[in-house]
Amino acid sequence: MRNILLASTLFVAAMSPFSAALAQDVGTPAPAEAAAPAPSALLTPERVFANPSLAGPVARGVTLSPDGELVAFLRSREDDVDVLDLWAAPTGEGEPFKLIDARALVPDAGELSEAEKARRERMRISQRGVVEYSWDEQGRYILAPLEGDIFLAEREGGNVRRLTETEADEIDAKVSPEGNFVSWVRDQDLVVYDLSTNRETAITDEGEGLITWATAEFIAQEELDRDTGYWWSPNERYIALQRTDESTVDIIPRLDITGGGAATVEQRYPRAGRPNAVVELYVHDRERGRRVKVDLGADADIYLGRVNWSTDGATLYVQRLSRDQKTLDLLSVDPATGNSRVILTQRSDAWVPLTHDFKALKDGNFIWSTEETGWRHLYLYDRDGEMIRPITYGPWAVKSLNGVNQDTGEVFFTASFEYAARPEGVSGGHSLCVFPGDRQAMCDPQAEEPTTQRLWRGSLNETASRFTPVTSGDGWWSASMNGPGTAFVGNYSDLNTPPQSGLYRADGTLIRWIEENRLNESHPYFPYASRRGEVTYGTLESHGETLVWQMTTPPGFDPSQTWPVVMQVYGGPSGGGVRKSWQSSTNQLLTEAGYVVFRLDNRGEGDRSAAFKQALYLKMGQPEVEDQVLAANYLRTLPFVDDDRIAMMGWSYGGFMSLMAITEPEMGLASAISGAPPTEWGLYDTGYTERYMSTPEANREGYAASDVIPRLPNMTGRLLLMHGMADDNVIFENTTRVLNALQEASIPFETMLYPGQRHGIRGNPRQLHQWRTYLDFLDRTIGSRAPASELAGQD
Repeated sequence: MRNILLASTLFVAAMSPFSAALAQDVGTPAPAEAAAPAPSALLTPERVFANPSLAGPVARGVTLSPDGELVAFLRSREDDVDVLDLWAAPTGEGEPFKLIDARALVPDAGELSEAEKARRERMRISQRGVVEYSWDEQGRYILAPLEGDIFLAEREGGNVRRLTETEADEIDAKVSPEGNFVSWVRDQDLVVYDLSTNRETAITDEGEGLITWATAEFIAQEELDRDTGYWWSPNERYIALQRTDESTVDIIPRLDITGGGAATVEQRYPRAGRPNAVVELYVHDRERGRRVKVDLGADADIYLGRVNWSTDGATLYVQRLSRDQKTLDLLSVDPATGNSRVILTQRSDAWVPLTHDFKALKDGNFIWSTEETGWRHLYLYDRDGEMIRPITYGPWAVKSLNGVNQDTGEVFFTASFEYAARPEGVSGGHSLCVFPGDRQAMCDPQAEEPTTQRLWRGSLNETASRFTPVTSGDGWWSASMNGPGTAFVGNYSDLNTPPQSGLYRADGTLIRWIEENRLNESHPYFPYASRRGEVTYGTLESHGETLVWQMTTPPGFDPSQTWPVVMQVYGGPSGGGVRKSWQSSTNQLLTEAGYVVFRLDNRGEGDRSAAFKQALYLKMGQPEVEDQVLAANYLRTLPFVDDDRIAMMGWSYGGFMSLMAITEPEMGLASAISGAPPTEWGLYDTGYTERYMSTPEANREGYAASDVIPRLPNMTGRLLLMHGMADDNVIFENTTRVLNALQEASIPFETMLYPGQRHGIRGNPRQLHQWRTYLDFLDRTIGSRAPASELAGQD
């Protein structure tokens, strides 16, 4: 269950006021420039869901060529925000240029295959056109799948070659590391295309029915953050590929209801406690034309977590996750024989998180992260899995390993903490830190700061080295580094800076803008900027944990009056939503309608300590709701909050939370909007549910406590239920069982269903309808059209 707060906020870029340029000499936001006063235009749903995008020219999927001379990125078309083109810009002089025009190459996009639709749904890709692309490691080509066919853009001269034009979709296309081949999956088999001969070779030919080669299975895509099922070795000799057999998975019949009728889909859906697909791993040897099976152990009921190659291609590293997700083994595999051995193991009493932090180094060592100290940190290991030294430490979590410069020994990572470097020669002011294997070292104290994120630099070669911020500013940074670790693409926003993308040297010096996205009179959002609400932040304490919250007030806010509040929620395991970053345009729709907008990251939500995340283990829907009650009670202490006019809205896990909250008397909600909610965790998939709740047989009490149905008689206000009628993730049955129970109990409620829509609501017209529905419901339950009896005491 990848995080969706609200269906529309997933697909609509956030808005905020006047842009501030990033400083030209370091990764730091510059002071906001003076700008002409913006007109006070009212932001409407009709404008939010229209072209051009209010986000302005936001670059997506930005990558740096291997030689560091070209930057590629995706940009929405001005005439259709839902179609992406591929753009490029030189890292030196020169303007950005369009490399692949999606409409020019494929004017009439046809229907995607079910496999590709499902894959894009898992990847949360809502647009059409060029939605993904990849470089070869030499930087000669950019490969771009486009509407089911494969196009190859040549760096030299910019020529675009069409490699396929078939009825079947080619999916998960890649350029081989040395740029000699292109590979893809077609009709459940892996195909390799020789660029020198223009000939295809089928690597497998047994893919049909319930057998699929080289494609990540449903659980890997949806719950393990793994979207591919095959991996080239660096020297192009080997291809590791998975084989999936779904015959063991239960068939869950579901109706796929569209505006033109309905079809029954016999979906293979592994529900909690039931059998998973059988996944095997093989290595194909291109030189010998044969493949060997990798020894993944005697227990076939495991998850194939991650697959990586050593830099010389002589070793295949495989992360094997136990079915209960409490044990993660790192296997070292001989690609010639498939023989394996366990070189490192991580364990947890709750669950071991999968990350993308594994990095093989040229000297044979590798970097990997673990939470064994209670916080996610990076460690250096030798080729046999023995820890050499910790790379990071402290009471804060590494968010991601972003890059390594193996020549200088610099390690780059993103994290959310405040750190005061210990002056040279000063021995005091540090404390004892304990590392895996009970290893101890002295370290400096740091303070977690969950609402901001920066890129940091540490050392590969020194124990207990100081950490240096590469970027700064009171906002949110993400970064994508080049292979050598000498440059990165940085993305930054804060409350006063829309998302901006720049190319930076490793020390944070700006080389050039990719998309400055300056908010001036020509920016589509400029007319609405002056009516943004004021955003404030704060904390609450719950069971020894600090919870962060944010609040946005309406334009013309008068604290001497009382105001209705909309609590936005996700609540489940995620990266957290309370950030000092560019705020959503849909939030402004709520503030324009006169609502205070509030969000709390409860326990379990956010990339924080293991203890913070594991608070919900075996009891989803309990500590999260308890923390939201704490937030509601805090709101009622504020003199400008109308105690009787508090609502909650959320999608996916947030939809579950909205249902749990509206049926919790201590919350006292006047209304709630629940979108695509999982309403009984036994109906959801194995990978997600068992990680946090174990199985229904082993945790009967926890599953019973999180079932929404018995709670429905406790509803404290009005409910709006929403769901896509073709949802293959949170199956529609989750909502129909609530509809049935409410009708049997004669409890009034409202429903809005979306034919043909899956787990998210796609496209401007439907999202416009969705937000009109939201606003209408809120207006009638806590807003200006709410019954007079519900507005008693309002000033």
